[in-house]
Amino acid sequence: MLQLGDEVTVYSVLFLLLLLGTGSTVWTTAITVSLYLFVAVSRFPQVPSSRAQQVLHPHKGTAGFGQVSVAAHRGGGHDAPENTIAAIREARKNGATAVELDLEFSADGVPVLMHDDTVDRTTNGSGPLSQMRLSELSKLDAAAKHRLRDKFAGEKIPTLEEAVEECIRLQLAIYFDVKGHPDEAAAALGDLYKKHPVLYNSSIVCSFEPKVIYKMRQSDPEVVTALTHRPWSLSLFGDGAPRFSSLWKHHWMTLLDILLDWAHHHVLWKLCGISAFLIQKNFVSQDYVQYWAKRGVEVVVWTVNTKVEKNYYQEVLHVNYITDSLVEDCDPHY
Repeated sequence: MLQLGDEVTVYSVLFLLLLLGTGSTVWTTAITVSLYLFVAVSRFPQVPSSRAQQVLHPHKGTAGFGQVSVAAHRGGGHDAPENTIAAIREARKNGATAVELDLEFSADGVPVLMHDDTVDRTTNGSGPLSQMRLSELSKLDAAAKHRLRDKFAGEKIPTLEEAVEECIRLQLAIYFDVKGHPDEAAAALGDLYKKHPVLYNSSIVCSFEPKVIYKMRQSDPEVVTALTHRPWSLSLFGDGAPRFSSLWKHHWMTLLDILLDWAHHHVLWKLCGISAFLIQKNFVSQDYVQYWAKRGVEVVVWTVNTKVEKNYYQEVLHVNYITDSLVEDCDPHY
């Protein structure tokens, strides 16, 4: 990954690249200054570090080591049906300090927990989530495709509010993973923060889409936020296989990956004023953790599914991690 130094270095490199491209010192200076002013004027300040720490290190649960907090991915999708009340309860029972929950919307605009844009993978139903009303979703069995379907038979798809209230009751911190719909998500989450002010000190809003985080900060600058990122995600699948058979398209997407990675590390984080950076585990090192620490941003690693990996991130890097299981090793998740 690209890890240039401070702001002076970043804008100096940008200036040189623009100068090579345009051949004009006037245009190069104008563009560089304009970008600097745009970021300076449009950026959101980070929330106070003391409150970010309270969210990221709630000092509850038994799965972590020292200051490390462990979040159950989708509630802990290996241990119980993902994104359900049962998963939230299992996560708490198994020692999690937090749960990561996916936010989506039904056809009638109700925020619900669901990762995919269809219900096919996790339930006994079929079809796009966006075409199903809450009344239809409530009839589905969210445990139908899970390995422990008999134990959790009949588990329902919860609304966001039901899940939040359960997390508050169990004193679990929440990582809200917003899949899209920046305006709708900001409004729905904003309502929840007003109804449950405890969320300001016990939850963080995360997304792969910077516009979601920027909209959330616009809506409520007091909310703790994070960007989620996996380098090379445009050109490669999680296991490293190319997404495209066409060589020119693969190279084009690789170039876009480089630009996106640079933007995350040097512009977007500052623009959004994030407190944490959620990064796929294969790209994390001690130097990388220090890179973000110097900027007042904590690294959270996903998805860590073996005991060996968990020990490394807990005892060597001392960073929070997200896992599919709190009870045993399970398949890798990219």
